[in-house]
Amino acid sequence: MNVMTESGLSIPLVKKGKVRDTYKLDDSLLMVATDRLSAFDVVFNEGIPNKGQVLNTLSTFWFGKTKDIIDNHLISTDLPGDMPKSLKGRSMVVKKAAPIMLECVVRGYLTGSGWKEYQKSGTVCGIKLPEGMKNGDKIENPIFTPSTKAETGHDENITEEKAAEIIGKDTLEYVKGKAIDLYNFGRDFAYDRGLVLADTKFEFGYDSEGKIILIDEALTPDSSRYWLKEDYDKGELLSLDKQYVRDYLEKTEWNKQPPPPPLPPEVVEKTSERYLRAYKMITGEDLPVF
Repeated sequence: MNVMTESGLSIPLVKKGKVRDTYKLDDSLLMVATDRLSAFDVVFNEGIPNKGQVLNTLSTFWFGKTKDIIDNHLISTDLPGDMPKSLKGRSMVVKKAAPIMLECVVRGYLTGSGWKEYQKSGTVCGIKLPEGMKNGDKIENPIFTPSTKAETGHDENITEEKAAEIIGKDTLEYVKGKAIDLYNFGRDFAYDRGLVLADTKFEFGYDSEGKIILIDEALTPDSSRYWLKEDYDKGELLSLDKQYVRDYLEKTEWNKQPPPPPLPPEVVEKTSERYLRAYKMITGEDLPVF
């Protein structure tokens, strides 16, 4: 099965992220979702089959569903010019935007780093939660828990007060409201299709006219935590995202520092299966073949 871990285009590279490569076009950008996988902020050598196409096509799906909530950076999924056909399905042409330097995380369920913090202090990013909650419990009202947007290394959970110092109070209130609206829409949509959207993160930026828009990706298995509802109702947290890889790595002796350990073929295959299942459950369709 074809796996793309490097896009390797000859046009100017603007940014190489953990998963996406962004290239400069005349008045826009070309964003390519590779099959690279990162866990604990380390990029692994093995690519995950179909992952890039799932991320790109699912983001396109959500951008279309949520444009009434907030505009986004998507211009087209058509390949410009004579780009390699291998990019089809995994690339999009997007507007140029100045990123707002904040990861906008919304949590509707207590888990992950939020659960770890709650166990220590009873709070998540300074927000007090009821006593006696367990891992996976639903939070009555979704909470906005921003983090720093680190170019390298780990993002750091911060309070809203600290976030306001970074991006300004008015901007913070705007992106907070939009992030919660987007989460609520995605949560309800996914729930109707058998998935629990536990948490997710969004990124926003200023377009050329100074308007705040949604950028990067939206409600994908990379930026979100999805659980199967049928298992959740039985008290089990079965993730359809890269949590499967994290769980595997937690059982190894890896110190979470580069270089990454090799991923067994079974882990690669099962991770790919989870991404494809999430895509089909959300969209109701199989991933297109290009």
